[in-house]
Amino acid sequence: MKEEHFKWYSPNLSRDIDMLVFGHAGYPVILFPTSMGRYYENKEMGLIESARWFLEQGLIQIFCPDSIDKDSFYNKNIYPVHRIQNHVWYDKMICHEIVEKVKNNTSSGKVVVAGCSFGGFHAANFAFRHPGYVSHLFSLSGIFNIKSYMDGFHNDEVFYNSPEDYLYGLNDSELWNMDVVLGSSNWDICFDANLKFSKVLCDRNIHHWLDIRQDKEHDWPLWKEMFPHYLSRIKF
Repeated sequence: MKEEHFKWYSPNLSRDIDMLVFGHAGYPVILFPTSMGRYYENKEMGLIESARWFLEQGLIQIFCPDSIDKDSFYNKNIYPVHRIQNHVWYDKMICHEIVEKVKNNTSSGKVVVAGCSFGGFHAANFAFRHPGYVSHLFSLSGIFNIKSYMDGFHNDEVFYNSPEDYLYGLNDSELWNMDVVLGSSNWDICFDANLKFSKVLCDRNIHHWLDIRQDKEHDWPLWKEMFPHYLSRIKF
């Protein structure tokens, strides 16, 4: 299984950014880390290994970018307005410095976005903010609202980075072309968040699969079970 490390200066973030890429060819999968996780987390926790067959067959390539959560949502030492601004710059980095460069690796001109826990938020938020770039969204135990990270602060940027809120106002036809999976478990701490967001999707008539597993904790064993299952939904 091919593995490469990339490091470059991001003009959107004004800092260096790291990324691991797995696989030699195939459909591009952007895989976000969990809360404050690093670019190597999904490898170290075994999620990449769970997708080995797809990688070795050349069906997918997995791109694991670093996060800046410590400087955005989880940075209580800066004002909320700066937290959300840092995230907006991160979104631009993902879009312009990664997705736009790899989306044409397949004829669809789109990518898969996926992530576990807070990575599920990043995946969902990117997918719904940029539906024309995303063919599949796999959110594994994700959340869909960031208000709790803003200490009561609210502006347009906060609104337009909370899918639970802004999805009601979107009318991009690509939303209805996306394959959306919300994965959770009846023991998952994000179970209620997934039920609530599934209702939002239903209200918008956005077809999706709410996959509720039984008696599994919000942790890597659940996600390693889900991830290859969801990858099998891609039409290679």
